[in-house]
Amino acid sequence: MIKSYKDLRVWQKAIELVTFIYNLSKSFPKDETFGLTSQLRRATVSVSLNIAEGYGRHSTQSYIQFLRIARGSIMEAETCIIISENLGYITNIQALEGKKKIEEVLILLNSLLKSLNEKLNLPSEGQH
Repeated sequence: MIKSYKDLRVWQKAIELVTFIYNLSKSFPKDETFGLTSQLRRATVSVSLNIAEGYGRHSTQSYIQFLRIARGSIMEAETCIIISENLGYITNIQALEGKKKIEEVLILLNSLLKSLNEKLNLPSEGQH
């Protein structure tokens, strides 16, 4: 039974992703502190924040909108991972692990969006 956003598997996985990203980005160059490090961290944190905020709105339509924002943020985080690997800040293995965690969250987000859209009899959204 879901009593809180904290009970949602997608939120739990998003929080796990934040922890992973913060640990991963600790080794980024100091000159990236306000650049890629900050952008990657903010994008990742945004996912869990938008899931929680949308849940708290108590409106399915509002919730859907916040989940869409979360989905955009998760794709932003994935792009930051790709850039980080290309710049040599992380290894291929680290990038693959990050992308796998991102994909897990994205699948759960898309599933929740599909369920909420069906609840409102809205057309299904594109799955990226």
